[in-house]
This record gives sequence, C-alpha cells and structure tokens, in this order.
Amino acid sequence: MKNVISTDKAPAAIGPYSQAIEVNGLVYTSGVIPVNPATGEIVGSTAAEQAEQAIGNLKNLVEASGSSMDKVIKTVVFIKNMDDFGKINEVYGKYFPEPYPARSCVEVARLPKDVLIEIEAIAAK
Repeated sequence: MKNVISTDKAPAAIGPYSQAIEVNGLVYTSGVIPVNPATGEIVGSTAAEQAEQAIGNLKNLVEASGSSMDKVIKTVVFIKNMDDFGKINEVYGKYFPEPYPARSCVEVARLPKDVLIEIEAIAAK
C-alpha cells in the first residue's frame, strides 16, 4: 500500500506527482530543488547556497515521513555543472552522517526552474 508523504516544510509539487511516497517501510522522495517552501522563490545563486536549501528541504521531507537523514539509504544528485561537485559535496557532508548513503551524481543540461541542483532520496522508516 502506498502512503503519500506531504509537508509544507519542503517545496510543493510543481506537477502531477507526490513529494514522497512510502511503500513497505521505504520512503521514496521526488527530486527536491532549492526553493523556499514559504515563498516559492529560488534560494541562492551559487551551487553551495542552492545545495544548502535543497538538502535542507530534503531533510524536512524525510523527517515529515517519520524517518531521518541517518536512515537515508540512497541519494541521486543532479547538478548543472560538475565543476560545482566539490562545493555541493561539502554541504552534503553536513547533512548525512556516516556511514554515508549510496549516491549517484549526474550532470544534466537543465533542471526545473533553471536551478543548479536537485536531489532525491530513498530512506528506511
């Protein structure tokens, strides 16, 4: 059975999808971008600033599901420019405790609202 996870502490869906879905004790988030959930505005102009907001939004979403960042199993990070990977990595390390989740990082040509980072996760409950 699918349970929809929704919170106003993360950006609302901007299309026909859920913020996150829980199935069989696993939480699957949609991609989260650096949007201030209260204003709907993009936060930051640098990759590090946008990573801080996006990963903070992801944390809020994971916690709204009843899970936590130490239970995240896998993430996928989409970035606009692989040259920003180091800056994003520094922010990422502040949010995820060891042992770190498995991760894929994909450089993309464009992201929603022309942001520099999008992140999604799978977490255990």
